[in-house]
Amino acid sequence: MKSIFDQQTRDELIGRVNSLNRDSKAQWGKMNVYQMVRHCNLWEDMMQGRQKYKRAFIGRIFGRMALRRVMKDESPLARNTPTLPELRITGNGDMVSERTEWLAKIRDYANFSNPGFIHPFFGSMTREQIGPFVYKHIDHHLRQFGA
Repeated sequence: MKSIFDQQTRDELIGRVNSLNRDSKAQWGKMNVYQMVRHCNLWEDMMQGRQKYKRAFIGRIFGRMALRRVMKDESPLARNTPTLPELRITGNGDMVSERTEWLAKIRDYANFSNPGFIHPFFGSMTREQIGPFVYKHIDHHLRQFGA
């Protein structure tokens, strides 16, 4: 399974992120390209420990089971997968500067250290779960925009 912790995988994702531009259109979902890139920046902050969010009650009940389902194979995340309310973006902004910031955060996974990470829905996640999960999230949004 691909992992964000592999240099070759990061390089592939960086190339795909670089293919996004202001005119990239979503193939599904409600976000425009700026909103998606901004969402991914905030999401990377959460995964890398720069921002923490409160555990969702429903996640305490179903999170572990859902994580096992997401991690069981290499299949991509489903279209229109729900997100945290805090990571829903409205409005518009500078997609190019957001993309630059996102690329830096993808590169930061080369030195990833976030022991004891707790996802707001899935709960505690190991490095072995985080690597493929981060890849799947980025891949999901890049596929959303045809990248």
